[in-house]
Amino acid sequence: MGKSKTTKFKRPQFNAVGLPVNAVKEAAAEEDELADDYDGCPAAELLEKLQSPSADVRECACAGISQVVQQSQSIPAFLQRDAVRQLGPMMLDGSLAVRETAAGALRNLSACGGHEVCEDMVKRDVMTSLTALLRECCAGFAAMPSKEPKNRVENVANEAVNLLWNLCESSNQALSLFNKSGLLDVVVQCLERYPHNVELSTSAAHCLHTVSEDNPELLCSIDGNVHGALEGVLLSKQPGLAHTLLRTLAAGTLWNMKASLPAARQAQTLTAVLATLSQSLDLDAGELIPQLHRAEEARFQDAPAASGMEARSSGELAVKEMDEEGAAQCVKNGDCGDDFSDLLPREMEELREAAALLTAQQTSLEILVNMCYSDDPSDDEWEESSSSDESEAPADGLSSSLMSPLCLSAEVHGALINHNIPEKVLKKTQFPKKEAVDMCHQTPYWRSLVKKMQRVQSRALTCLHSILSGMDAESLGGAEALQQAAQHLSTLLFGAPEIPKDEEFLEAVISAMRSLLQMTALKNIPLSISLQQIMSLSEAAARCDVISVRVNAVAILGITGSTLAKEKGSAQTLQMIGSGLLQVATNDTDLVVNGEALDALFDVFADGEEAETAARSIQLLPALKMLQPVFKAKIRKAGRDKYSPQQLCVLGNVRVNLRRFIGYLQSLDKK
Repeated sequence: MGKSKTTKFKRPQFNAVGLPVNAVKEAAAEEDELADDYDGCPAAELLEKLQSPSADVRECACAGISQVVQQSQSIPAFLQRDAVRQLGPMMLDGSLAVRETAAGALRNLSACGGHEVCEDMVKRDVMTSLTALLRECCAGFAAMPSKEPKNRVENVANEAVNLLWNLCESSNQALSLFNKSGLLDVVVQCLERYPHNVELSTSAAHCLHTVSEDNPELLCSIDGNVHGALEGVLLSKQPGLAHTLLRTLAAGTLWNMKASLPAARQAQTLTAVLATLSQSLDLDAGELIPQLHRAEEARFQDAPAASGMEARSSGELAVKEMDEEGAAQCVKNGDCGDDFSDLLPREMEELREAAALLTAQQTSLEILVNMCYSDDPSDDEWEESSSSDESEAPADGLSSSLMSPLCLSAEVHGALINHNIPEKVLKKTQFPKKEAVDMCHQTPYWRSLVKKMQRVQSRALTCLHSILSGMDAESLGGAEALQQAAQHLSTLLFGAPEIPKDEEFLEAVISAMRSLLQMTALKNIPLSISLQQIMSLSEAAARCDVISVRVNAVAILGITGSTLAKEKGSAQTLQMIGSGLLQVATNDTDLVVNGEALDALFDVFADGEEAETAARSIQLLPALKMLQPVFKAKIRKAGRDKYSPQQLCVLGNVRVNLRRFIGYLQSLDKK
């Protein structure tokens, strides 16, 4: 669902309340009253009220639980009192209001509790009640008037689908039960409500996008009806950014299900998927977000006094309509994940549209990354499966295996070019427009969009890395286009007095820079990035806690050095690069980074008079002789506890190549 090759861009979904505003206020009053009577979390009292004969009391109890569990520290008190087994039957209560609030409470519990809580919920049999609820909801759809714009049954279904999504996101057992319980058809029925209930359909699309990823068992149960429903959404023409997000999610689901498509339809479906992603990326969030913000301000200012709504700013209204100590605090603390759109009151239509736009673009970029990569292990994580046996180790280091071309099919390659995807992705790597950022900072809940805009930029940089790694220079516009891309990346990194410290951005931009430099080095394309900039990037990366940032930084040094080694008079520069790489190989606390630095040294000093001169100047041979037993000892001592078998294979190859490279340097001394 930053992704290298295997990271999935999955985001937890959540709902802070899952209730109308008046029910939220009633729940808040109930919680305040209980807090006066009890110290700490009112779990026992709220759970006791679930047994009340009054549907109103049960509803308010569920609403109270829904709010309290937004604070993650309160969750253990509910789990210790077996809240899941008590709330589960409430999803089949005779009152639709109780069903909705009970599903909302469990939804919040699953989202704010994280993976372990989701696993625990599944063990406590929440899936049985949830499955029954979803089946009853879908049966209720058939009895609804065809033109009914909103329906309580659909509201219940929306909470239930989101709960299902959270559980399947976090629990393999839940996903297995999904596969075996025939829930696919039920969720598809919810998806098909899109002509008049885009909120429910989008929840269903999120769920389908999640459960269809890396789930071969599910592919066996996918038939033409499922494909038809998804293609119907994909080709729908409803206006609005919420529908843009819906179509994007349908595109991602169809891509996940591509193996189940008839061969004759695969090319057509791929074209439709890429067209959808392209349309999403065409939208300019920097222009649309200020327009939406101004529209919301104008609408609230013009709201009639008869509605009981004073003219006020959207930020002030948001604070009034929401429980700041609950939903807003959840956003601030990040207890319930990154996507906050469900926290917003329904009155904030424009903000919901803006959030949908950014989620659609982020999702589009994530889908494109998945398209560009095969299922091979991640080079950034050093999971290349290879033998550590000396006879099979590559003689020229590991760069060739770590930077191997991606498996990009001719069909995907052609579709990416036909829809100008590389150009559109590069455009999205720009910093968010100042006007949009400044306007979002003016009001509390719009401010949360700034992080989403930054995330779109980071995903675009990761996508650019994927494209650069999977396509040839000519397809990307040749030397001139690559030089312009390099200048752009240099501006992102070095345009400010200091290199940005945001780890998500730094990880994405440095991976894109590595791929670009690798491509230009192979094509002998000169770039305007200075050695001083490269060294400052390496220094900034050395202070970063993210291992892949440090790995890519030393790889960039290696690429730069191996290119310079071919030039006359480069010995002094190679000394500087070699000293930096030696320092990383010796002092970095992570073996993977040590290994990448050694691998870069092998590349820089592999051949040529300039490299030989520089190697002697920095005493490379004695330094590596001293490092060799230390590196071997680190692998033996810490390797098996901290690193995967695949990573150990790569480290084993580095160890073998280190011995060989020392032998090569010794042969030079004998000349």
